[in-house]
Amino acid sequence: MIEIQPLHNPPNATIAVPGSKSFTNRALLVASLAHGDSTLTGALFSDDTHYMCNALRKLGIHITENREQATFYVSGNGGNIPAQGANLYVGNSGTTTRSLISYVSLGHGKFVIDGDEPMRRSRPMSDLLDALMQLGVSARSQFDNGHLPVIVQADGLEGGKTELDASKSSQFLTSLMLIAPYAKNGMEIEVVGDLKTAYIDITLSVMEAFDAQVINNNYQHFHIAGGQQYQPRAYHIEPDASSASYFFAAAALTSGCVTVKHLSTCSAQGDVQFVHVLEQMGCQVSVSDAGITVKGPHQLKGVDVDMKAISDTALTLAAIAPFADSKVAIRNIEHTRWQETDRIHAMVTELRKLGVPVVEHRDGLEISPSLITPAAIDTYNDHRVAMAFSLIGLKVRGIRINDPECVSKTFPNYFEVLQGLYG
Repeated sequence: MIEIQPLHNPPNATIAVPGSKSFTNRALLVASLAHGDSTLTGALFSDDTHYMCNALRKLGIHITENREQATFYVSGNGGNIPAQGANLYVGNSGTTTRSLISYVSLGHGKFVIDGDEPMRRSRPMSDLLDALMQLGVSARSQFDNGHLPVIVQADGLEGGKTELDASKSSQFLTSLMLIAPYAKNGMEIEVVGDLKTAYIDITLSVMEAFDAQVINNNYQHFHIAGGQQYQPRAYHIEPDASSASYFFAAAALTSGCVTVKHLSTCSAQGDVQFVHVLEQMGCQVSVSDAGITVKGPHQLKGVDVDMKAISDTALTLAAIAPFADSKVAIRNIEHTRWQETDRIHAMVTELRKLGVPVVEHRDGLEISPSLITPAAIDTYNDHRVAMAFSLIGLKVRGIRINDPECVSKTFPNYFEVLQGLYG
């Protein structure tokens, strides 16, 4: 447990956050598929990237690292998977899990992907498995429940046409897209259901950076020709916009001024658009070569926001919502019920523990202004619950975070970086 100490003065700080998890894990996989040596700078070193690296190494990919320089060196095998089968452990990393399920279909042998109990229990896989089976891949849930462990009996990937329901997670689509250039006949993916396109923009960005061509018809139909090869390269990974959201929100909450270095509103990361939500709440946002700066108002305003495209920041908004002058409504985030935890229910439960009036909906919640009753926050082994609710402690004494170590999933030194707000 850690207790967050309130700030005595509004912060005036410049913060550096780690590299993007989404970019790092995609780049690791793509570099492994390239034929030759790639260097990934600005990379994230966290639980999620650790599990991706360990799995790729177990499959026969040579990866070395320099943590001090935030750099991975990857020797790609040109789409070949040397291991003739493997048991791959993915912890609680959804990105790693979904990507690897498709990736191992390029190999030959029996591959078993398994993870932590929360991953086994709450992260669905069945829509991805259905899409792979349409492509002729033998991929099934061991217990026939649509969850881990997943067994892939691989014999190369022919490719072809498939239909995918990506409404529960855009990671299903990313998983197929990343390996599609190495399918013998390429891949045509027809998307059904609602899709979070922001994360697909990240996928497209990484694929194109490594010289793969994708035909994208309005995010509903993707055609990726076979016979393509990712080209090895030096690739720089930008800061993580989701991680930056906590520091932008800290400025909003405390009438402070915070700059996150080296981040741009032109980023393919959808979560960078969270600053526009803060603008609606009365914040001033400016962009320069140095990064993005948010200056908080004297009083936050209530908002009604569709957060489907930036749902990882919904928890960040929920944490500062009780301090607004009117109700804050967060909508269209039903898919977050199938993430590290049921995030809607977690927000509602922990806010009510703090004495905040909250109305829960199937796809969101409404939060009314309230004084805060100090309490210990349960984090549900969810890094974003821990980081978001820690913000309340910057304003109110007595906020304690249970299991703060869960931030290691994406931001291992979060609480140390948070100290930068104290001057």
